[in-house]
Amino acid sequence: MIRKLLRKVFSRAAPSAPVEPALIPVARHGIRREQLSPAARKVCAVLQEGGHKAFVVGGAVRDLLIGHPPKDYDVATSATPEEVRAAFRRSRIIGRRFKIVHVMSGAETIEVSTFRASQDAESAETDEHGRVLHDNVFGSQAEDATRRDFTVNALYYDPGTETIVDYHHGVADIQQKTLRMIGDPRTRYREDPVRMLRAVRLGAKLGLSIDPAARHPIRDMAVLLENVPAARLFDEMLKLLCSGHAVKCLKQLREEGLHHGLLPLLDVILEQPMGERFVWLSLENTDERVRQDKSVSPGFLFATLLWHEVLSAWDKKKAAGEHAQPALFEAMDEVLDAQAGKLAITRRIAGDIKDIWALQPRFDKRSGKTPYRVIEQPRFRAGWDFLRLRAQAGEIPMELADWWDRFAHAGHDERDELIRQAPAEAAAAAKKRRRKRRKPAAGTAAPADAA
Repeated sequence: MIRKLLRKVFSRAAPSAPVEPALIPVARHGIRREQLSPAARKVCAVLQEGGHKAFVVGGAVRDLLIGHPPKDYDVATSATPEEVRAAFRRSRIIGRRFKIVHVMSGAETIEVSTFRASQDAESAETDEHGRVLHDNVFGSQAEDATRRDFTVNALYYDPGTETIVDYHHGVADIQQKTLRMIGDPRTRYREDPVRMLRAVRLGAKLGLSIDPAARHPIRDMAVLLENVPAARLFDEMLKLLCSGHAVKCLKQLREEGLHHGLLPLLDVILEQPMGERFVWLSLENTDERVRQDKSVSPGFLFATLLWHEVLSAWDKKKAAGEHAQPALFEAMDEVLDAQAGKLAITRRIAGDIKDIWALQPRFDKRSGKTPYRVIEQPRFRAGWDFLRLRAQAGEIPMELADWWDRFAHAGHDERDELIRQAPAEAAAAAKKRRRKRRKPAAGTAAPADAA
């Protein structure tokens, strides 16, 4: 360990000639300091007043250039984590692979990282595949820029001077709508295989074409995702599915070969004939909600993506003679366990998923006191939204979803009347479904979907 530490400190390769960045003034890029959040401006100002360099960096700068309002702000600084922690009362140091500081200001949290040093085989701790496991060496701003993944993410904005510091022509790449990797793409993917998923997500979200040099190795190197911790894959998949461009992202993932066997969830989404319409309808609805700046529930989203896997497992168990209710819960556990090896779905989200699934068979019961108990369930609204999505996909009659909507908003007397009407409505709907499935008369061709 001591020898390794000495190599890190004394045996790093001599730095090459310093890279001179482009200093782009506000007259050319158009980003005013007032467009940043007050918390981001304050963090930069406090650090600069303390004699440190400090810049808003990465996605926030990129999004402002494209015209998207940033969701959050990161700051890169020459100050060490301990110096940042000492400068802000409401802050904490987190991270193991690379220490960063979370600075809290009101309801906002700014992530502050120290400039990282250039990476080489001697200084970085990697696994046998080249994935970086531990690297906590600080460096210069130029080295930090080289360590970032894509040129559009290596932009530094100084709120004090309203200047963008651009080491890798990221502003030009944004103008040319190109997503380009910094350094050799194969090496960068080995360092962090999640960058392959990130390339697809950012390309779809920002309307950028992936540079051929960054795109071509993805299919060959997709197997490296098997070495990524499940929690990191879950976080990246959640970002992808909630990007507002999930449909485009998933189609691109299929084109790049990033599904077969690598991520069971993608196999489920992209290759299930039974629920294809339901899944794509769910993703389109999620994209629309994100674009309208409405909240998206991860539990609801994953419940829709995995629902037909649950239905298939549930039907098999019922066919084997198991009782419906315990069979459903067994099917739920099996499906979620199958995902756990690759995606570390949190316990809270898994609980939300199960609550939504468990409500579905209860919606079929519209007699006695059952409807009153169902609408009192904490997840009733999410369960009803799920029910309506199933109806829109043609899985169940729309009449059922409409009935529960009327029941939820009705007064007490009207609810009693709806319960009295429910058996007749259910019988009429069943008769209609049987008529559709009725075999054709002799001498006529059977419909293509008859079985």
